[in-house]
Amino acid sequence: MAELRIALAQTNPTVGDLTHNAERIAELCGQARKAGAELVVFGELAICGYPPEDLLLKRHFLEDNLRTVQELAGQCRDIPAIVGLAEPAEHGCYNCAAVLAEGKIAGVYRKVHLPNYGVFDERRYFLPGDSPTILRINGQQLALTICEDIWADVDLAKLLGGKARVQGLINISASPFHAGKMSLRQELLTERARQLAGPVCYVNLIGGQDELVFDGGSMIIDAAGKIIAAGRRFAEDLVVADVPLPAPNKKGKSPGKARRITVESKPPAKIPAIPARPVAKMSDLQEIYDALVLATRDYTMKNGFSKVVLGLSGGIDSGLTAAIAVDAMGAENVIALTMPSQYSSAGTCSDTVAMAENLGIKLINVGVQEVFEKYLEVLSEAYGSGQGGLENENLQARIRANLLMALSNRFGWLVLATGNKSEVAVGYCTLYGDMVGGFGVLKDIFKTTVYKLASYVNDKAGRAVIPASTLER
Repeated sequence: MAELRIALAQTNPTVGDLTHNAERIAELCGQARKAGAELVVFGELAICGYPPEDLLLKRHFLEDNLRTVQELAGQCRDIPAIVGLAEPAEHGCYNCAAVLAEGKIAGVYRKVHLPNYGVFDERRYFLPGDSPTILRINGQQLALTICEDIWADVDLAKLLGGKARVQGLINISASPFHAGKMSLRQELLTERARQLAGPVCYVNLIGGQDELVFDGGSMIIDAAGKIIAAGRRFAEDLVVADVPLPAPNKKGKSPGKARRITVESKPPAKIPAIPARPVAKMSDLQEIYDALVLATRDYTMKNGFSKVVLGLSGGIDSGLTAAIAVDAMGAENVIALTMPSQYSSAGTCSDTVAMAENLGIKLINVGVQEVFEKYLEVLSEAYGSGQGGLENENLQARIRANLLMALSNRFGWLVLATGNKSEVAVGYCTLYGDMVGGFGVLKDIFKTTVYKLASYVNDKAGRAVIPASTLER
């Protein structure tokens, strides 16, 4: 049985930052070569980031995509590479996997199945490809696919010309995370490997992009459906493995419309075999927590911020948000603002101080009572007579939001909102008050999960980072 040493490079691209993304790809090409790989594979749209959305409507952006990949090909002459890009066309663009070899683009595969559901909107931007593409490298034949191509309800074996006509399959992806997604991927990839009677090499992006998180977890599955190598979750990684390939079935029917790309790769001097790399198991809470950390870090850093600020109330939501922020940015880059009023209890005030000390973050105390009373004085004539109610409760929340935004404007800090999904869903929050922030860390986390994650933070640290009184309140 033939073998091909393949490297899967899961990168964290920044949407639109073609130069930085290309530099990282070139760096990983060099690392793959040093590891003796004959082919290195990158994720979907790795050159421009995913999803580029309306950038794809700008002709110069598409042309810059292509030019950047052409220049990258010249830098990666030592090893064939597969890189995702948006390829300009006469009436739009294609979502492509470009094969780079010998200093040029040797050929491209154009994504056939364009998802248009949930968070995906690809039919708005991309033209569909119309044919499979076979990469012949060092005499071995691998089918090229992009993300949805293997999720779509199609007979891949029939599409690619029979089970063993193609010896293996490569899939470059930008597959967003949701709780439990990893097990779904493994089931799908295992099924595809068995359908084709050949290995599946799957590479995913990692990183946060607005409301999306990409969790990596790239993997290589052999013909029997066994995972022989796997990438890290929520972190960049380079996975290198010797991939066993079945002999091609010369009697199998070859796909008539298929494009064919032929390249040769001359690996360096023999390097010892790469040991099997198992899948790292993660609990449900661990993967959710790591997703929140990555999302917070990337949204902050990719938007040009280096520090974050949040209101720390002594409650469980702000405590969990602060813990996530510290893991994302480092304690020295997290500032908490405590803003007590006459209604703040001694318990919440003491818990606030304890949380800040436990996390090692700077705590600024700015009382809101004086400002609140001034508001009431200014509004007294307009309010008229009668007991104050909801309007005064919301007024305090809005004063706190103003203070946070003032510090944000003053020092260039990103404000983190601390509300959770349950409260926002039922309206248990204040518009222009505690909903204010540049990024809502817990926006997709139900209150019940907030409690579980807070306990997870303490278990992970081996101490009560978030005080027991906060968890029990």
